[in-house]
Amino acid sequence: MDEDSRYEAVRSRDARFDGEFYFAVSTTGIYCRPSCPAVTPKRRNVKFFPTAAAAQGSGFRACRRCRPDASPGSAEWNARADVVGRAMRLIGDGVVDREGVAGLAGRLGYSARQVQRQLTAELGAGPVALARAQRAHTARVLLQTTELPVTEIAFASGFASVRQFNDTVRAVYALTPSGLRAAAPRGGHRARRSGTPAAGIPLRLAHRGPYSAAAVFDLLAREAVPGVEEVGGPAGARTYRRTLRLPYGTGIAAVEERSTAGASGAAHPGGWLEARLHLTDPRDLTTAVQRLRRLFDLDADPYAVDERLAADPRLAPLVAARPGLRSPGAADPDELAIRALVGRDEAERLVRAYGKALDAPCGSLTHLFPEPAVLAEAEPDGRAGALAAALADGAVRLDAGADRDDAEAALRALPGMAPAVVAVVRTRALGDPDVAPPGEDVPDAWRPWRSYAVRHLRTARDLEYA
Repeated sequence: MDEDSRYEAVRSRDARFDGEFYFAVSTTGIYCRPSCPAVTPKRRNVKFFPTAAAAQGSGFRACRRCRPDASPGSAEWNARADVVGRAMRLIGDGVVDREGVAGLAGRLGYSARQVQRQLTAELGAGPVALARAQRAHTARVLLQTTELPVTEIAFASGFASVRQFNDTVRAVYALTPSGLRAAAPRGGHRARRSGTPAAGIPLRLAHRGPYSAAAVFDLLAREAVPGVEEVGGPAGARTYRRTLRLPYGTGIAAVEERSTAGASGAAHPGGWLEARLHLTDPRDLTTAVQRLRRLFDLDADPYAVDERLAADPRLAPLVAARPGLRSPGAADPDELAIRALVGRDEAERLVRAYGKALDAPCGSLTHLFPEPAVLAEAEPDGRAGALAAALADGAVRLDAGADRDDAEAALRALPGMAPAVVAVVRTRALGDPDVAPPGEDVPDAWRPWRSYAVRHLRTARDLEYA
């Protein structure tokens, strides 16, 4: 998009572009998402930025009305396989907060200077600024949805000091932390604010366009491994719950089914899934949120996907029936790979035998899925032994910044890894939107969204044989 087309999107308050770019108004010093309901500013007063961090770096503060920091992430960062896309996925996973820019660069195989240069050239902000914007968003969520003390929120958000936290919140939101907490919306989150941290952190996981939740929850229910996952409730109002292994501790996530593709199948400007996170360490909030977003494919661009796939006569009726169908990812890529290899029943056995018991079980959720190193040591000759060993020693990398082609080559070199399993891992664990599994008639005309096309075909078959 050029700047004129971006301005037209702002004039029409087009929510399809929320998260794809941001606009700032020089006369007010505020930046917004394209769908902001405020009066459209004059073109000469508008500047455009590819990221919220770039707008903040230019001295603009976030709009309190449209909350641009809460918009869905750009679909580009999950789809792209280049160093910028990989870097953005790692930053979203909290790598800069935990390991610094040097750690980010090391994971990408570049020098810190090269990473800084590439991100700044394309996104208008380097890794530190991008991570700072993310920390500010996490701080706002914690301030407005929990009763955690402000000092605890500062460190939970990833800030190195309370002073840095205070300065950033004032710069981004033009409010003190206590003022930001007091300014929480009277409905929604504020009404649901936890009485104690133990009650969990309520969240709204935003997405753009329609979201075909039923198909996602159907898939998660079929795959659920007892002890680690469960799906309960009536169709249309189910809740998916699972345990999470996180950098600083453990967590339990609950996500509620909520479809935004109305009965007529009409497009919807966007919405959210309600979620709640119970964390043993609040510093894991950012990482947990990003992993849920990847699992539920919330940063996808359904408009681009549906437009391409609906042009094919074979897929057109499927897209019309389920607009906004997603290609789910994984909350834990290593876990997904092992489960794809051994199957659900064997995965359940592994959990019972080697899964780490939660200190505080929650209903049927009692364990974390066993770590690869544990499986490699316990059953080196088992079905998952070679894969678990390769994941444990880093021979196979499936983290958010992994190179997809390198990961696939490493997987194919392992004994017992069938091409169909590798395709599942590339689609789900690595989040590749353009995978053609063996045995499926998937023409190149469906690129770059073949993973979504396959999900349409399989969903239709599942319903046919249900």
